[in-house]
Parts: sequence; structure tokens; C-alpha cells
Amino acid sequence: MSLDATTRERIESLLKSHRVVLFMKGHRHQPMCGFSAAATNTLNELLPDYHTVNVLDDPEIREGIKAYGDWPTIPQLYVEGELVGGADIIRQMYGSGELHALFGVAAPDRTPPEITVTDAAAKAIREGTANAQGLALHLEIGPDHSAGFQLAPASEHDIVAHANGLEVHFDPASAQRAKGIVIDWVSTVQGEGLSLKFPGAQEVKSLTVQELQQRLAAGNITLIDVRPAAARADLAPLPQARILEDEGYEALATLPKDTALAFICTRGISSQGVAERFAAHGFSNVHNVAGGMLAVEEHR
Repeated sequence: MSLDATTRERIESLLKSHRVVLFMKGHRHQPMCGFSAAATNTLNELLPDYHTVNVLDDPEIREGIKAYGDWPTIPQLYVEGELVGGADIIRQMYGSGELHALFGVAAPDRTPPEITVTDAAAKAIREGTANAQGLALHLEIGPDHSAGFQLAPASEHDIVAHANGLEVHFDPASAQRAKGIVIDWVSTVQGEGLSLKFPGAQEVKSLTVQELQQRLAAGNITLIDVRPAAARADLAPLPQARILEDEGYEALATLPKDTALAFICTRGISSQGVAERFAAHGFSNVHNVAGGMLAVEEHR
């Protein structure tokens, strides 16, 4: 792939102007693909500030950066003008501590967190991983306490916690956030699944549609619609609802911790997970609307 002189100069100017540059799809606070999101999530753990270039806005840079570093995919991380690599390499270097050293940040604490896995959760995990030979159970916990389990090969750099006869693998940041968590198996009207409880987190209360309407009329609860735009187009949100996608977690997280919050989605499933994140962040009066917008439609 050829690289014209003008594009090369533009790239070199960017690299000279900023110590750390991430060429990505989207922006640091709004990545537009999973790999770019993974890269920014990792860098955000270590750097208060770094420069990003949205290649979706600039086709010449999008193709030119691939030729410049002879690297075929996006995102690409450059530090002091040198190509580090893409999302997988960034993640590997983060887990090993190499990324910390590159940025001059203190090495990560590799102390395994003390966690609790209930008997019900342990049983469900064993049954679910019975045929997953050669794979380990990984738990990733984000800054907003969003959590995800996945089965993936173990790495020598994983931080491994043991509980109830099980091994749970963490990256350094997730290990810190996992201290004191309880992994449980829960059954609700929304379904069954693994649930995380963080130390000090308040329970999420269930709210019926009738109770929601009464609270909204009284003006003593804030309703937050967590659905993406496509779902809101199918069932229009209540006029009082604030839209999570529009405002973002960071803005809503600045509300007073005793604010009465109610979360709603289409069926009441994904809103439960969002409500639990806010509870984990110290909000003390958190509700989930049972049945979601479908239940609202039934009562209209």
C-alpha cells in the first residue's frame, strides 16, 4: 500500500505533537467499534489524557496509517512516534505490566482479590463450563461497575482468585474492583443468571408500572430510559424519562447519591443491570421497572 507525501506529513505531525496517539474508530469517550472501545478502556485506566484520531472522519488517515506502520487494522497505538500495536497487544501489555512501564506508571497490584462465590453460582458455573476444556473463566469489571464473564484461554499474567473450588481470572483493574464481591446465581421475573454484589451496594428495588406512575406524578423519582435509539423508536419513551444514551453515565453519576432513580428498558432485563451499576456506585435509592415499556403499554 502506497502512502502519499501529504498524508505522511500529516501523520508525522500528529505523532510529533502528542506523546501518545491512538488512531481509532470514534473518539475516546465515544468509540465506534468494539476493538476501539477495548483499547480506550485500557488506556483510560492508566492515562488521564492522550490524543485520539477518529479515522472514520478522515479516509486518507484511515488508509494512510495502515501503510505508515505496515499494520493492517484499526485501532493503532503510537507512543513517542513508535507503533505499539492494536487492541490485543495493548491488552496483553496491560496485563503483563509492560504498558505501565511504558507510560511510567506504577506497576499494577497483582494481589488476588478476596471474593465469594455462592453454592448456587458455583453449581451453575461448573455446569456451564463442563465442556470448556482448556478455557478459564474471566471476569472483567469496568469503571462503571459493568461486569462481563467470558470463557477464554488463561494467560500467565492473569490475576487468579479462588473461591468455592473455582478459579476466576482478572486483569489488574478488574481485580482491584472485585475486592469483596459476591458472585451469586439469581432467579427473577426477568430470568436467571449470575449476579455481582459489590461491598456496600444497596439492593435494587422492583417498581411496578402503577407505582412508577404514582411516583412520577408526585415528582419524587427520576426515570432513566436505558434503551438504544432503535428500541425507543419502536416504543416511545415516557415524556418524563431521561435518556441514558443521550446523557451518558458520567453526567447521570453526578446526581446526589440519595436521588430516587428508576430504570426502564423494553422488558425490564437490561435496566436491572444498569440499576445495579448505579447501586454499586453508591446510589442508595435505586429501582427497576418490572416488565419495562411492554408493561407500560399494557397499562395505557
